[in-house]
Amino acid sequence: MVNRAPALLRASILVFCSVLIAADWPQFRGVNANGVGSGSPPVAWNVETGENIRWKVEIPGLAHAAPVVWGDRVFLATAVNREGEDSLKVGLYGNIAPVMEEKVHGFHVLCLDAKTGKILWNQKAHEGVPKIKRHTKATHANSTPAVNGERVVAFFGSEGLYCYDMNGALQWKKDFGVLDSGFFMVPQAQWGFASSPIIYKDMVIVQCDVQKDSFVAALSLKDGSEIWRKPRNEYPTWCTPTIYEGPDRTQVILNGFKHMGGYDLKTGEEIWKLSGAGDIPTPTPVLLDDMVFLTSAHGPLSPIYAIKLSAKGDISLAEDETANESIVWSIKRGGAYMQTPLVYGEYLYNCRDNGALTCYRAKTGEVMYRERLAQGNTGFSASAVAADGKLYYTSEYGEIVVVKAGPEFEVLSRNDMDEICMASPAIADGVVYFRTRGHLVAVGK
Repeated sequence: MVNRAPALLRASILVFCSVLIAADWPQFRGVNANGVGSGSPPVAWNVETGENIRWKVEIPGLAHAAPVVWGDRVFLATAVNREGEDSLKVGLYGNIAPVMEEKVHGFHVLCLDAKTGKILWNQKAHEGVPKIKRHTKATHANSTPAVNGERVVAFFGSEGLYCYDMNGALQWKKDFGVLDSGFFMVPQAQWGFASSPIIYKDMVIVQCDVQKDSFVAALSLKDGSEIWRKPRNEYPTWCTPTIYEGPDRTQVILNGFKHMGGYDLKTGEEIWKLSGAGDIPTPTPVLLDDMVFLTSAHGPLSPIYAIKLSAKGDISLAEDETANESIVWSIKRGGAYMQTPLVYGEYLYNCRDNGALTCYRAKTGEVMYRERLAQGNTGFSASAVAADGKLYYTSEYGEIVVVKAGPEFEVLSRNDMDEICMASPAIADGVVYFRTRGHLVAVGK
C-alpha cells in the first residue's frame, strides 16, 4: 500500500498557508485590491449597545486612509492638526475650493492590537505645515498604508513615503518633492494626494499623477532606492495601482484620464494603453481572471471598460465602438466617481457616489439590477468590501448597508456607526474594521 501521508500533509500545509494569507488585508482593498475578505462577518451590529462590537478605539487626527491588517496587528495612517481640529464637510455637493488653512500637522503611522484595539506603537513620520492644501471632503492622510509582514509603508504625498518594520522602527524614507493633485482645469484648487502605495514581493509601487511631471515608479522595499521610473502624460488622478500576475509577465495596471494602461513590472515599459475616461479618476483597477475593469466618472464621460489582459499597444475605442479585440465590453456612462467597483463571484458591482448600485454579469456586461442604497443627499465615497456572500457599503454619514451578493437585490441590514465614515473598511478573519471620523471600530461576532 502506498503511504499517502506525506502528500496529505503537504496538501494540509498548503491549505493552512492559504487560509493565513487570505486572512490578511495588506493594502487598500485587501489582497490585490479585490475587496474580498475572509471569515464570516456579522450581518448586523449595534455600536451603542455593543452588540457584535469587539472594540472601539479613539484615533487622533483626521484621515481617510483605510486600515490594513496583518496577523494580529492593524495599521493606520493619520494627520493630526497641532493647532486645533480639522473641519470635514461630507454629502453630495460640488464645491471645488480647497481648505485655506496653514496649520502645523503631525503625520503619524499607528499599529494596533487586532484583538483588543490597544495602540502598540505610534510613530511620527513628519511634522510641519502641509505643502499642499486639501479639499473640504478630504484630509492630509488619504493614502492607505501597505504591509507584508516585515515592512509597513505609508505615503503622505508631498510629506514623503515612509517604511517601518513591524515594531515601528523607521527603515527608510523617500521625498518625491511637492506632489500637487487637484483639478487640472483650476490648478489653484488643490485637493490633496490620495494614491496608495502597494507592496509586491521586494518592490513598492507608487502612482503619482499630479499637475506637473506625473510618473509611476518601482522602489526597493529594502532601502527605498529607485528600480525604475516612467513619466506619464497624465493629469492629476487619485488612483491606486493593481498588480496582475500573467502567464508571461507581471503587469502594473493604472487607471487614469488620458492614460490608462499596463506596465511591465520588471522594466516599467508600457504594454498597453487606453484613453477616454472621466477627467477626475479615483477608482482602482479590479481583476477577474485574465480581465481588468476600469471606471471613472467626471466630465462628459463615465465609462466602464472590461479589458483582456493579453492587450498590447493602444487599445482605445473608436467613437462609435463599445468593444474591440482587447475590450470585451464597455459603457460610456454609468461608471463610478469615487468608489472602486467590487468583483465578487461572477458579478461586478458598481456603486456611484449617490448610492446608485448596478450589478453586472462581469464577463458580458449584462445588467442584473439597478437599485438605490439610500435617498436624498447621502453620499458614498468608501469602496465596498465583501465576505461570506455579503457586500458592505459605507455611506458618508455612517450607515453601513449590507447587501446580499448575487443577481437579485436584497438589503440584509442597515447599521449606524454614529459617526461620519469616509474610509474604506477592511475585512480579516470574520472581523470588519471601520474607520470613522474619530475611531477605529472592530465589528465581529
